[in-house]
Amino acid sequence: MTKVLDHKIDFTVVIGVNNANPNGDPLDGNRPRVDVNGYGEMSDVSIKRKIRNRWQDNGLPILIPMEERVTDGIMSIRDRLKKSPEVAEILHKDPKKTPDWKHELIAAASKAWIDVRAFGQVMPFGDKKLKDGLDGVSVSLRGPVTIQTAESVKPVTIKESQITKSINLETVEGKGSDTMGTKSVVPFNVYVCNGSINTEQADRTGFTDDDAENLKQALLTLFVNDESAARPDGSMAVLKLIWWTHSTKLGKLAPYKVHEATTVAFPDDARHFSQVNVQVNDPHVDGLQVEEIDGF
Repeated sequence: MTKVLDHKIDFTVVIGVNNANPNGDPLDGNRPRVDVNGYGEMSDVSIKRKIRNRWQDNGLPILIPMEERVTDGIMSIRDRLKKSPEVAEILHKDPKKTPDWKHELIAAASKAWIDVRAFGQVMPFGDKKLKDGLDGVSVSLRGPVTIQTAESVKPVTIKESQITKSINLETVEGKGSDTMGTKSVVPFNVYVCNGSINTEQADRTGFTDDDAENLKQALLTLFVNDESAARPDGSMAVLKLIWWTHSTKLGKLAPYKVHEATTVAFPDDARHFSQVNVQVNDPHVDGLQVEEIDGF
């Protein structure tokens, strides 16, 4: 493993949406998320989920896979923690008799899983009396990678289509198979997601230069192997990744100034990703380098 990251990194991801549901809202019939001003949103949680999936596809160990992506039969954080020999050794210690127990657990879990090193993790062990002595113990770790909610460049229009089922889920006498349903998509828009990597937390979790590179590759391929009825293949794409590398731990420019350096424009009647224009205003600050990378 390479050295721990010792310089600030900021990034901006430009995401194109064409007849897809970027992130459904379960409290609104799974329609695309929209804020009070009519702008579309993708939650930070949904973006982190896609990053974890890409890491898993690349063979990197993660603590929290999707249920449908579980390959080892382990369905809980607690059981997966025990799967790591280094972590299991610490879990067998009595927290009340081991002064550095939490620090040891954090170090072992961070070493074992890249998503813990990146995003941190809350590891609650409940209030019930447990055989391993972890009753009422909760460990919280902040990670160095922060992801903001992605917001659309323009207010979104939501297109709803009526659909029918070709067959009933169960046999019901007198009920036809033409049950109606609704499918909601955003016809066309562009979403922008900003994020940063904090060196202080990187030092605590052991987040390395290699981990930062793995994050970059995951961001470039967010929608690979992410196809679904709501997001058909090619309907969502990373159009551009703007990757800012600072020469210092605290950074050479305030994060909001770095993030605001990227502007996105496209015609109101745009229907193709090639019509999107991404511009980066390089502030030309010494010790601040920018990469503009096309997504996949």
